[in-house]
Amino acid sequence: MIEATSCGGVVIFRGKILLLYKNLRNKYEGWVLPKGTVEKGEELSDTALREVREESGVRAALIKYIGKSQYTFSVPEDIVTKDVHWFLMKADSYNSKPQREEYFVDSGYYKYHEAYHLLKYPNEKQILEKAYQEYLELKKANLWGSHKYF
Repeated sequence: MIEATSCGGVVIFRGKILLLYKNLRNKYEGWVLPKGTVEKGEELSDTALREVREESGVRAALIKYIGKSQYTFSVPEDIVTKDVHWFLMKADSYNSKPQREEYFVDSGYYKYHEAYHLLKYPNEKQILEKAYQEYLELKKANLWGSHKYF
């Protein structure tokens, strides 16, 4: 068994969530949250920020750690167990540019219920629920948009 670690972000701007559409060789992949592999010596939070920037062009600010999701998948030589660490992030605009080299062909910000239904993977839907709840609590406490949580 191969163990892998990735980090990603639930990026929010004005209440909407950033999603990326991946299309690999015309095979449907679907809408996903930005995430990627931790590089040697890199902190989890730095990986999350870097991957969001690389995959979407968005320079987000870190708000807080949300939690971890886990899944397994098969590769020809083995089974991979992947841990993904997720962070709630804040963007400063609706601008995004999908990374073509990683087969992202579209990106955009969506209302919560739209994002939830667009997301392909159940574990990403669970993380979105948790992150959005945190966002609403910060907003209710008038902390979203301030720097009190950094």
